[in-house]
Amino acid sequence: MRFWVSMFLAIAVTLLSCSGSSEMPETETRIQDRLKLISNSKKMVKISGGTYEAFIGKDSGRIVKVPTFYLDDSPITNAEYLQFLKANPQWAKSKVKRLYADSTYLQHWKNDFEIPENLSPNAPVTNVSWFAAKEYAKSVGKRLPTIDEWEFVALADRKTKNASKKPEFTDFILKSYQKKDKAKQVVAQDSANYYGVHNMYGMVWEWTFDFNSVMMSGESRKDNATNDNLFCAGAAVTSSDLRNYAAFVRYALRGSLKADYCLNNLGFRCAKNLNK
Repeated sequence: MRFWVSMFLAIAVTLLSCSGSSEMPETETRIQDRLKLISNSKKMVKISGGTYEAFIGKDSGRIVKVPTFYLDDSPITNAEYLQFLKANPQWAKSKVKRLYADSTYLQHWKNDFEIPENLSPNAPVTNVSWFAAKEYAKSVGKRLPTIDEWEFVALADRKTKNASKKPEFTDFILKSYQKKDKAKQVVAQDSANYYGVHNMYGMVWEWTFDFNSVMMSGESRKDNATNDNLFCAGAAVTSSDLRNYAAFVRYALRGSLKADYCLNNLGFRCAKNLNK
């Protein structure tokens, strides 16, 4: 376990020393206009609402209530994202505006509409920005999950809703982070967790809607006057459970991101409100 303590400290120092503002981007629909809706048959799982104890940031130690919602059972795939691109070519790699995706956007694709030969169409799409992920979700009538929703589901192992206190569960998560070529795996080939959700671990990191709001309290997240730079240097400093190294790694990564960033191990899945 000493190795993981050292690794976390290194990640926290490296990722949380990000330069510039880690500002939460605008969420209005002016982004890459002319969005066309597409059909989507991806399986969604109903997640019955509940509570969990926040362990990072200003909400640390507070009981967070998560309403019932729907979540994709696995990450969005290359094939699913290709369908989106063909309907919305303004998001193709040669046409996307740099304001909404950096230069590494889909850099591993051969061209605008061709998935690399070494990647399965059913592997998770990566190298997509927050803006792009959000627009994909909108095109299929969904949205990105919130941090609270994602973390709530991620607490579950195969048999229980909350396995966070099980040492073997933490070990499983940390070992899954060490797997190689995770982005080349086909989705939904692992055993589903308690809710029937696949690939929460052992595949790719995933965008959440409020990816860099962790250092804000539940109330201040709604306050536009909150300092946008607040999270840029702090994921590791206010945890209610210093044993949860796995969560530290996730929050450190999220806190280092900006909305236009694209990483080769970062993808996404979609969520939907219960009443939609």
